Amino acid sequence: MEQGFNFNIYNVKEVSRVEFIRKTYSHVALAVLSFVVFETFLWTSGIAVSIAASMLNNWWLILILFIGGTWIANKWAVEPGNIQKQYLGLFLFALIEAIIFVPLFYILFFSPQFSGQVQSILGQAGVVTGGLFTGLSAVALFSKKDFSFLRSIIVIGSFVALATLFAGMIFGFDLGIWFSAGMVLLASGSILFQTSRLLRDHHTTQHVAAALGLFASLMTLFWYILQIFMSRD
Repeated sequence: MEQGFNFNIYNVKEVSRVEFIRKTYSHVALAVLSFVVFETFLWTSGIAVSIAASMLNNWWLILILFIGGTWIANKWAVEPGNIQKQYLGLFLFALIEAIIFVPLFYILFFSPQFSGQVQSILGQAGVVTGGLFTGLSAVALFSKKDFSFLRSIIVIGSFVALATLFAGMIFGFDLGIWFSAGMVLLASGSILFQTSRLLRDHHTTQHVAAALGLFASLMTLFWYILQIFMSRD
């Protein structure tokens, strides 16, 4: 009886963790859908053109929006016991990502060099991003390997990336395809790290916060993969 009782508790914990992971990825999908809805609204309403006009020559606005918006959205998403505020943080970040992508999409949509290739470039970048995200998630989930050692690499890499971005804006040099490739590697490492945390670190009620972290890494991955595809033409 004692052994059976312990075994049942173990099963309950496993089922709870599996349900948490399922909820997390369903909320990542919800965030992606929200991003698409917000982006569609911005372009169909004409707001996107105004945003692009103000941001194209002021890329530092994107950094400020990303850093400030990420801080607020994360603060709301991790607030315990307030599910409404957690969802507000997730949707706020989806909106911020939609605004951040406007200048990049503007270049893609209206630059003569991409004429007739917009759908192809978006489709290829989307497929590569989705495939890489799925593959990395599967590796972390099914191998059950602890990728916590990547934390320091991601933190240092993020600071180096921010410093490089600021230097590029101040001195006006093109960061180039190798910077984008490095950011793809950094975002991939972040996905591995955050996915492995789903198995051991997050509480099973933190699915919204966990989804926000994965969504942020996914969108960073998409941003730089899209830039790589755009740089080929």
